[in-house]
Amino acid sequence: MTNAEPPPRAGGREWAGLAVLAVATMMITFDMFVLLLALPDITADLQPSTVEQLWILDIYGFLVGGFLITMGTLGDRIGRRRLLMIGAASFAVASLLCAFAPTTELLIVGRALLGIAGSTLAPSTLALITNMFRDPKQMGVAIGIWAGGFTLGSILGPVVGGVMLAQFWWGAVFLLAVPVMVVLLLACPLLVPEFKNTEAGKLDLVSALLSVLAVIAFIFGLKEVARYGWQAGPILAGLAGIVLALVFVRRQLRLTEPFMDLRLFGNRSFSTMLVGLLLYALIGGSSMYYITQFLQSVSGMTPLTAAFCLLPGMVVATISATVSPMLGQRMRPAYLISGGIAGIVIPFAMFSQLDANSSPVVLIVGFAIMGLCEGPLLSLGTNLVVSSAPPEKAGSSSSMAQVANEAGGSLGVAVMGSVGAAVYVAQLDDTAPSGLSGDLLTTAQDNVASALTIAADLPGQLGEQLSSAAKSAFASGMNVFAVVCIVILIVAAVTIAALLRHVPPTGSEEAAPEGTGPEGTDPDAAAATEPGEAPAEEPHAHAAEQPDPRPAS
Repeated sequence: MTNAEPPPRAGGREWAGLAVLAVATMMITFDMFVLLLALPDITADLQPSTVEQLWILDIYGFLVGGFLITMGTLGDRIGRRRLLMIGAASFAVASLLCAFAPTTELLIVGRALLGIAGSTLAPSTLALITNMFRDPKQMGVAIGIWAGGFTLGSILGPVVGGVMLAQFWWGAVFLLAVPVMVVLLLACPLLVPEFKNTEAGKLDLVSALLSVLAVIAFIFGLKEVARYGWQAGPILAGLAGIVLALVFVRRQLRLTEPFMDLRLFGNRSFSTMLVGLLLYALIGGSSMYYITQFLQSVSGMTPLTAAFCLLPGMVVATISATVSPMLGQRMRPAYLISGGIAGIVIPFAMFSQLDANSSPVVLIVGFAIMGLCEGPLLSLGTNLVVSSAPPEKAGSSSSMAQVANEAGGSLGVAVMGSVGAAVYVAQLDDTAPSGLSGDLLTTAQDNVASALTIAADLPGQLGEQLSSAAKSAFASGMNVFAVVCIVILIVAAVTIAALLRHVPPTGSEEAAPEGTGPEGTDPDAAAATEPGEAPAEEPHAHAAEQPDPRPAS
């Protein structure tokens, strides 16, 4: 192995900069959760239609997912810090628009602008971390803290949002983002170094448009299928997204300067962990739906009480994501990640035994175990994705990690939600009371909440029988969902352990096997060059402008 100088270690300024970046990522999930609490007040004030309510909720996620690839690639070209600051300023302005929106239409526009601005935050912050923390061990810890920021936003969202809504009008929850973004704008030039790929070509607007339309159409189709079932419109939207994605891929393979370098997928660590993140997002997103529905509809909790029941699991998940990189310095990531995934089988085995009379404690404990065991996948897995790409493409690789999470979450709600729904409909059809009319039964089969609403209006024993049948049917659907998740988790754990078993612990001097370095290059050769510098034997590779990680005063 070539004797190379160890990478510089980050100091106090870099860790302070990380705190600023982690707060920016926290706002992504924070904004999602506070809106769920504020929606009843928004509905009472602005009186949106049912369709408009859905757009208020969904437009943010659609545009965050749709613009991730474009923003990750754009940051590599114009500068990641610059893009982050543009996004932060836009996020603050959009938050003000949402807070003081006098009409439903302006609120939807504000939410759309928030989504576009939010799409700059995750890839820019994650890519900047790879420049600020050059030491592999420090980078692993930094990415763990960054990943914990998402969960922290999920914790603070319902708590802070609930307090704010108790004291102020609904727009106040949007104003919370403004001072955070102002602090980010002031602190970034002082604490976060700039980085951009000076050799990157011009932004390919056609590829950018294709990527945005492909992701939005695909996610839109999945969400609509989850909401309305397998109807023609959502299916066509999803298929259109797939077709556009294929056109996008074909264009990248033909361009000399591709918008996204698909050679990254030839790296085993990159491609394996992307699939792992997607599969877990598929399970994680749908499990949140089942758990919250069980707590509210079966256990009879209010939405706020159900949210507080999830807080222990979210706290544990934040700690796990932060601690896992330290464990990854002593254990091979493949075994730590696959062991964590295997541990997630435990709560799903618990969920497979639930019935309508089960205590909510089972769900609270199970969700906490999920939070404990998911940390290695989310932090070490993300680290493997980002570190598998050369520094000049960190923005692009970071965006792909986020796209996997977005697509997996949408796919999970659509597909895994349909699994439980099919069981629910079939069982309710068999167990619903005989005195129930056909129209009411059809409505009750939409979901358990609809069934309970109908049951509340029915006389005496008939209502009680429908309520009991609906709760039991939902529990049965959750049982089957849990079994399917167990199968997926076992397959994912075995695959990751097998394919990535030779990847050494984070920061280890042990050489990884050929094909696990950036772009499948020999890791020894890659280690002999400074990050962002082309290997000597490949003079044609892109060279990136890589400043000293400690910005000048």
